Amino acid sequence: MDHCLLCVCVVSLPDQLGGDDILLGDDGGFVNKFTVNSDDFGLKKAKSPQKLQNHVLDSKNFKSVKRKLHNDWVMKIRYISALNCFGSCSLDSVHSLVLESLKRLEDNLPVREFSMPRGANTFCYSIKANVIVTGGDDKVLRLWHPNISTKPVGKLVGHMFSITEIVTNEKDQHVISLSSAKVFRVWDIQTLSLLQVFRDTQGGPRDTQIYSMVFDSNHGMLVTGSSVMDMYPLTRMIQDAKQVPHTHEREINVMLYNKYFHQVLTICSESVIKVWELETGLQMYQILDPHGFNVELTSAAIDESGFLFATGAYNGTVKIWDFGSGQEMKVLPEGKDWKEEEHWLQRLIFLQAQEKHQYLILALERNGKIKMIQGKEDDIYLAVIWELPDVVPVLQNGNRIVHLRMSAKDRSMAIPFPDVELEVEKNFSQHVDNPAISIETNCIDLLQVEGYNLIAAGTLNGVIILWNFVTSTVKEVYRPEDCFTVGPDLDPKRFRINDILFLFRNPECARRSSQDSVCSSSQCDSSKGPQSSKGSKQSIHDSEVKGEQKDVTVGEQQPVDKKHVESTNLTDTQPPILVTAHEDGHLRLWTLEGRLLKDILPFTKHAAISLTSLYTDSCTRILLTGNVEGHVILFSISSFLDPPHDEKKFKQLLSWRAHSLEIIQIIYVEDKQVVLTASIDGSVRLWHALNGHYCGYFGQRRIFEISQTSDFILPCDVNEYPIEIKEESKFTEKQQKYEYPLVFDQQRWKEMTSTSLLFKHTPPKAFEVEHDFKFFKSLSSPKIRRHALEGFTTENREAGIVFGSLPIHRVPSPTSLRFLPLIGSEAQRDASDGIPGKKKGSHVQHERVQRRRSLKRNLVPQINLTSSFFPAIPK
Repeated sequence: MDHCLLCVCVVSLPDQLGGDDILLGDDGGFVNKFTVNSDDFGLKKAKSPQKLQNHVLDSKNFKSVKRKLHNDWVMKIRYISALNCFGSCSLDSVHSLVLESLKRLEDNLPVREFSMPRGANTFCYSIKANVIVTGGDDKVLRLWHPNISTKPVGKLVGHMFSITEIVTNEKDQHVISLSSAKVFRVWDIQTLSLLQVFRDTQGGPRDTQIYSMVFDSNHGMLVTGSSVMDMYPLTRMIQDAKQVPHTHEREINVMLYNKYFHQVLTICSESVIKVWELETGLQMYQILDPHGFNVELTSAAIDESGFLFATGAYNGTVKIWDFGSGQEMKVLPEGKDWKEEEHWLQRLIFLQAQEKHQYLILALERNGKIKMIQGKEDDIYLAVIWELPDVVPVLQNGNRIVHLRMSAKDRSMAIPFPDVELEVEKNFSQHVDNPAISIETNCIDLLQVEGYNLIAAGTLNGVIILWNFVTSTVKEVYRPEDCFTVGPDLDPKRFRINDILFLFRNPECARRSSQDSVCSSSQCDSSKGPQSSKGSKQSIHDSEVKGEQKDVTVGEQQPVDKKHVESTNLTDTQPPILVTAHEDGHLRLWTLEGRLLKDILPFTKHAAISLTSLYTDSCTRILLTGNVEGHVILFSISSFLDPPHDEKKFKQLLSWRAHSLEIIQIIYVEDKQVVLTASIDGSVRLWHALNGHYCGYFGQRRIFEISQTSDFILPCDVNEYPIEIKEESKFTEKQQKYEYPLVFDQQRWKEMTSTSLLFKHTPPKAFEVEHDFKFFKSLSSPKIRRHALEGFTTENREAGIVFGSLPIHRVPSPTSLRFLPLIGSEAQRDASDGIPGKKKGSHVQHERVQRRRSLKRNLVPQINLTSSFFPAIPK
């Protein structure tokens, strides 16, 4: 070659099956292209079969072209297949970056050039963002549009040294840049913000420069090469920035899932309806002010077919919309005599209409009224055609079961519920013990299957009311103690039922020979350990290897034992069960007769948190609930529904923190095995149901990746790992036992002092005197005190605030008492030594030394260090 080669890349074109193009950049500013075929490579055998001779290739034998594109060294050359062109960068300030097709190397036509001060050392291209990122000695990263060479679309400033390498992370839209000081910086392409800074500190003095850098997108690894190869696992971030995820600008009021369209509908308190694609997270359409300006939407429901959805507002108006197009179809207008918030709609449920081309909606108002709204195909207006009577006064009077009288009115259309009236005794007198306490209905649920036509209502005071239209009765399933006569000191909200749900398994689900699971065998049937401290990711992966029968479900076809098949093939299905989520944080399950089957306090980081929402799958194998602090709790209830209803069959599997604020709705998508959570923080987030791993939020710029990933991610406002509950009894039944610590025994200390050892009849052993084993031998189990400890004041202001508060202890002993008077006589003798005329002889000095030695030896027990360290510990 004529010049020194600096960089190289290979061009693989789909039309060149038998050959490739090699691009070379040299120190003369030339870009060379060599075309090589497969026949040009290989080894030629020598005459001797034992030796092989390398085939030396001559560049003159290849088809080659070259063109001078730069006036300085060509630092990097790459072929970008997405743009069908090559790029070469140089230290030339005028021709810094050239981006052109391969045909321009064969002619002299002008090329697309990008200029930047002091040239470019390196560049890379992002396919998703469609930008080229350059970096050089001016320490600035520039983002260019491939077709705009006059001005960059963005700049990233922060490096203190020359930029030597740039790579892109297409998965997360990150740019990773490296400076000559071996400092890495990770940038976000979309927001142009700095996400991470780290430095290579492992290299020795010879490793002065990193020459190459590659990003492995499959494993999320950054690979660098100098004299050694280093691999950096980079932190992955879902969010576009370090801000809290936002799906809406205001808190979420409603979230619904359309299983036929695979789309999610969300409504915020600002009355903005948004429809999202579940698999990608892209927004399909939105509706602003659907019920009029400044009218808040409070409830919604989706038709069983998925083609319609209904919305209800705080002023009582109801509208039916086409789900696919978002067009308004029918409306229930506001009444003329309605007061503000009098007909606030709290819940809407689509009913199974018995006739075609008609719509029936069951609505719950905030004042506790339950009514039915009808819509006909040929009429644009909706109408209220049915309303339940107020049964609360009758139940307050002491009646637990009230019979209903069917009305024999002729109807123009068939509806699921007949017209009913209460059969009340003549001597009934309506009275309320405490009129200040309201018993308004807070939540309802509907069960319309063969043999059951039920409406369950949960009230603000904890009363569960069951309307049975098959037996024509309304029954009070449960009433908390003294709920109608709550005193002023007690909070009546503690009885409140926030959500109620029917748990019923239809015959089709009961007869299935295989189940889809949400949990593994280690989660459902494990008896090892109560909790996994760092989440359930590893335990779930480990359990998938085991071929055990799973209790509740994960999308795999598993054989079931014959006993289980026989038990499910029953002619009569099991009666439904009611589950209620309470304000006091308890989850309670009831029979229709009012018998309490299970009362559980879900395990989270903080106990007794108010539960807000309930959700179960189509075959009632799992139960999901959310609470006020943003936790999602997953239960296994598959075996619990089969009689006998053993409490141990109701198992909590997983708990994780999904939001920092209250969760208002939670949905489990069975076919995708993901959990949707909506919160008052304005975000709707997506989670893996298997392990509580975070997938993303609706409204983010990147497309969802619902497939299971190996790396663990959390939102920026959550720092708690998921908790896997392996055995419930570990928390509820077993209590940890504590043993009392060892305390100081004063009596043993006296017996082990050096003075008492000297007066023993037998001479002490060497270790008893020389080593302080007495500190350990004088420890014993504590004695139980029957009386309170005596307190005394030890404060001495003259000694200071610290040392004046330390207690002073003195241990009385015969030795110390005997020598205490000598302290005073010694002081007098020292004072008398200074009197003139008093002689100091040698025998006096000897006597004084002997007394001082005896004092030092015998006054040691007077200082009790252990007592001063533990002044308040009982003996």
